[in-house]
Amino acid sequence: MAKQLRFTSVFDIIGPVMVGPSSSHTAGAARIGKVVRNIFGETPERVDIYLYESFAKTYRGHGTDIALVGGLLGMAPDDARLPDSLKIAHEQGIHVTFIPKNDKVDHPNTARISLSKGERSMTVTGVSIGGGNIQISEINGFKLSLSMGTPTFITVHQDVPGMIAAVTDIFSSAHVNIGTMTVTREAKGEKAIMIIEVDDRKPELADQLRQLPHVDNVTYFE
Repeated sequence: MAKQLRFTSVFDIIGPVMVGPSSSHTAGAARIGKVVRNIFGETPERVDIYLYESFAKTYRGHGTDIALVGGLLGMAPDDARLPDSLKIAHEQGIHVTFIPKNDKVDHPNTARISLSKGERSMTVTGVSIGGGNIQISEINGFKLSLSMGTPTFITVHQDVPGMIAAVTDIFSSAHVNIGTMTVTREAKGEKAIMIIEVDDRKPELADQLRQLPHVDNVTYFE
């Protein structure tokens, strides 16, 4: 179940600056797409988007489809190009399929996005929880709860011995405490993901992590 979000300012209630019409169905969807794109680390060749409950029923009318694809192209919720995102994706040779589902899920505004490029693939589930805020609830079948409110590093790397030690050594050398750390992999020796929540905002450490051997991509959120 997605965690309850505490609003801290009037802007959380009004909603974000965005291309409308809905903060949950449009702005939140665009943020989900952009976060998924950042985690994947490159432009995909194929995207299958599974939509659940409210997203499945109203995704065309509320612009959820263009928002998700716009985010996957790197667009922010207020990007003027958002209404043309499907056309832009087609022009870039990205094959996008929308698949409405009847399954019941924990939150009505849920999208599961499967991306692939060549032999590489990834599946991420995102939830739009209101006011343009989102949570990432699953990566490659691994359950988690990322609310984008805690400094978080996500690495995509090759599953080789010593990777965890090399990554944690960077944080230790910078005197940054790790709050939680999750590691998941496709299979032994294949692609793996590390999700690291830390106590301090140190976005510059992402560059050090990217320089490690066998690291494909590093994303920082806060």
